[in-house]
Amino acid sequence: MINFVDNCFFLEGKDISYVMRIDKAGHLLGCYFGRKIARAAMQEVPDRFYCWMSWGEDGDVLDEKPQEAPTYGHTDLRCPIVSFKDRVCVLKYKTHRIYDGKGEIEGLPSSYDDEGKAQTLEIDLEDAAQGILVTLFYTVFDNRNTVARHIEVVNNSGEDVTVDAFYSMCLDFERSDFAETHFAGRWGMEREKVTSPLRRGSFCVSNARGGSGHFMNPFVMLHDCGANERSGDVYSFMLVYSGNHETRIDVDQRFRTRVLQGVNPFDFEKTLKSGEKLSSPESLLTFSHEGFGGMSRALHEFIRENIVRGYWKKRERPILINNWEATYMNFDEEKVLSIARLAKKLGIELFVLDDGWFGKRNYDDSSLGDWYVNYEKLPSGITGIAERIEEIGLKFGLWFEPEMVSPNSDLYRAHPDWAIHAKKIAPALSRNQLVLDLTKKEVRDFIVDAVVTHLKEAKISYVKWDYNRYITDMPYKGYNFDYTIGLYDIFDRITSAAPEVLFEGCSGGGGRFDVGVLCYMPQIWTSDNTDAIERVYIQYGTSFGYPTSTMGSHVTASPNEYTKRQTPMKTRGDVALSGNFGYELDITKLNDEDLKAIAQQTEQCREVRRLVEFGDFYRLADPFSGNIGAWQVVSGDKKESFVCMTRIMFQSNGYYQFIRLDGLKKGAFYKDTYHEDRIYSADELMYRGVIADFPHGDFVTYTMRLVEV
Repeated sequence: MINFVDNCFFLEGKDISYVMRIDKAGHLLGCYFGRKIARAAMQEVPDRFYCWMSWGEDGDVLDEKPQEAPTYGHTDLRCPIVSFKDRVCVLKYKTHRIYDGKGEIEGLPSSYDDEGKAQTLEIDLEDAAQGILVTLFYTVFDNRNTVARHIEVVNNSGEDVTVDAFYSMCLDFERSDFAETHFAGRWGMEREKVTSPLRRGSFCVSNARGGSGHFMNPFVMLHDCGANERSGDVYSFMLVYSGNHETRIDVDQRFRTRVLQGVNPFDFEKTLKSGEKLSSPESLLTFSHEGFGGMSRALHEFIRENIVRGYWKKRERPILINNWEATYMNFDEEKVLSIARLAKKLGIELFVLDDGWFGKRNYDDSSLGDWYVNYEKLPSGITGIAERIEEIGLKFGLWFEPEMVSPNSDLYRAHPDWAIHAKKIAPALSRNQLVLDLTKKEVRDFIVDAVVTHLKEAKISYVKWDYNRYITDMPYKGYNFDYTIGLYDIFDRITSAAPEVLFEGCSGGGGRFDVGVLCYMPQIWTSDNTDAIERVYIQYGTSFGYPTSTMGSHVTASPNEYTKRQTPMKTRGDVALSGNFGYELDITKLNDEDLKAIAQQTEQCREVRRLVEFGDFYRLADPFSGNIGAWQVVSGDKKESFVCMTRIMFQSNGYYQFIRLDGLKKGAFYKDTYHEDRIYSADELMYRGVIADFPHGDFVTYTMRLVEV
């Protein structure tokens, strides 16, 4: 619901309010964002001239005021939402529009409303003297606690105008007693939770490596210093974008906080000819007064309902087996079929053929871009192997890395100019590959044709879309933005051509885990690190911003390929059950005990996967600060719950630790079907907790399946 009364805009969601007003000089000022409040005139923030300042012609000092669209250099010397090369710009209110629904952003993915629950506000701000129009977009949802924001710049100046900083939103707070939490990492250890109190100065969570990145995820929280899973004000900022991004937090000399999120201004520049416009990615602002848990559940619901779309939006994901860690590129048709036959007997539903099926791809030093079948490995071709997998009773999936090209490939020999390269310098190789230039239409057309041809000719139910290096040698400022727009064009065309195919994004694991990808692909490979204990940390950190339905999570061999750690099959299965469940190991080499365990795990997965993928998620114990990582998923009607607890290390003469559950129906009773149908009261489970009866030893799990009785 959006109302405009006495020069004030009141935006109201499920439990939130967002308030702005137009001051007497025509500036758009932010008044409030947080817990829902009654509509009433907002107190004005007074000017405070305690030191020498510059004044505008209207007597205002914007440096002292909370703003929705600040610019730099006139009477505000803080970081702006948008800036123009060689220009000082002053934006003032021109007009606004309020309408039902939610529009798309040209060339960019964004949230959507298919329930008739959204309203959108567009506010035009103008520098009339220079012919620059900036439109702010706000969408609120009656049944959500998220505000979607982005901006659009239109050049009406009659000459070229260059944009050199371009954020999607700005939010000013008249306080700085916050802490911030972001999710840093590296390949194989993505989205580690990092928290620190705000201090005066500037802090940036940013990436300039080509994609959204392993290093810094485009998701940041600002929260009360004492916030926990159950209480405290928490604000989150998530960018719907898969390229170079930045979230900037400034605390100024008056202890006020400014948050900006959008395209990374480093190495960004975009020149607009007269009449041209430029749209920013969308930023999702979510608020909860019920701590990190409340914020996460609100954001998870928004992603499931207003980001993920299409055929797989609410469908349970199949249990898959991927041959990568089983065979790498050393496979033939019979090896593939032997894994598939046994997989069917064990209750697995989908076989995925990974890297090595095309060109002369026996190592990672050739053939990317040559998307024709290697008939020496697969005499039946992709069409034939897919049919044979289907005859066994499994669905068939296929791996692609279409954004890349090997210098040793037919494609590169024919089109060396299709790879990204800077002037007068040889392009840098990574993983023996270069990146294709997605700003070129002919390159995008080639990729779309190569992938769609296979999807139309063969019975392919799943695609793993990989991206295994950073982008280097970008030839001009703003190139990454253009590349990302080209990527979204490819995603849109391919997923539209195959609407029932389940696409999974991947980038060396979790290097492009963002909601921009989720607008096209409903799940993402969480990390190449498949060690069950490392995954406790990775999946725990990921869960703050992203629902379990988006996380690929597989059981792999022990000792683990990367860490060499040995973990029980039960532990590997239990941790993997907390995402989109699958396997990535050579099951033909397992003993009978492990094969029996897999059959039990796939049966267990079918029992709980709808709950796990679409239920409400609660974090119970933080592995980053203790020896136990624990989480719980509860069905919407609170009749069923799945709990997974992992103890990292055994402690001699250790003590019992109560883990308090959450989200259950007060006063109800629940049966634990995993432990002799023991009956618990919900009140005991939530207020006293449960003692996890872990097995003896390191790296063990305790799970519960609770059903209301």
